[in-house]
Amino acid sequence: MNRIVAKRWLAPSVACLEVEAPLTARKRQAGQFVILRVTEEGERIPITIAGSNPEAGTITLVVQQVGKTTHDLCALEPGQYLKDLVGPLGQPTHIERWGTVVAVAGGVGAAVILPIAAALQAAGNQVQTILGARSQDLLILEDELGAVSEKLWITTDDGSRGEHGLVTAPLERLLKAGPVGHVVAAGPLPMMRAVCEATRPYGVPTVVSLNPVMVDGTGMCGGCRVTVGGEVKYACVDGPEFDGHQVDFDELRARLAIYRDKEEISRGRRCQSQMQPVR
Repeated sequence: MNRIVAKRWLAPSVACLEVEAPLTARKRQAGQFVILRVTEEGERIPITIAGSNPEAGTITLVVQQVGKTTHDLCALEPGQYLKDLVGPLGQPTHIERWGTVVAVAGGVGAAVILPIAAALQAAGNQVQTILGARSQDLLILEDELGAVSEKLWITTDDGSRGEHGLVTAPLERLLKAGPVGHVVAAGPLPMMRAVCEATRPYGVPTVVSLNPVMVDGTGMCGGCRVTVGGEVKYACVDGPEFDGHQVDFDELRARLAIYRDKEEISRGRRCQSQMQPVR
């Protein structure tokens, strides 16, 4: 079992947890993730490792309340325990010295981009980071991303902070100003797809971090399969990062929705159980 050491809220529905995981903390690299369970009966879910403290033996997990399991995870308080956790899993981010690199983060994709941007900066790249969200209250890790970026661009869909509009607007300006050697994106599927379409005409290599449904994290169950360049890949062992210009986003979108009805049933049961009187 893994103890929750600290917890803070980054946004109304986004929690940052520090979790004891000494071996994972020592071995993790940018781009990798863990799979965890909150309870014995709970599902296994993948969460990106946003950071680590090898000396303290802890890892940082950023969790958005979306379904039943993430609500249960965010409800944990310091001193409580996860049922189990395994990792680091997945392929580490491929890091080179490309020169100017643009890192694009949408929503909680900021937690994925943060360790990648830090690794890119450490390798000598000039990191330009674009952080976007629907509104100001949903922007997270702004200070942390700014510390590992040459410049941080902020966009919000409603204009409540930074530039009014989508992350693709500053991305287009950076691409036109050039040269951009590499782009990496993490966030909602439509955002990552839009980033790939923006970079395609410029021929700039673009990597996206995918988060399909996962179960075992070893490539055995096949739940996280994606089609990349016409070939079947498994995000848990081949990814989670892939060439965005080769990803079949239509197929991926359909697969992400496959359990949506069951998730709604599960959330409904959770809400009903919380409404029952205490005996």
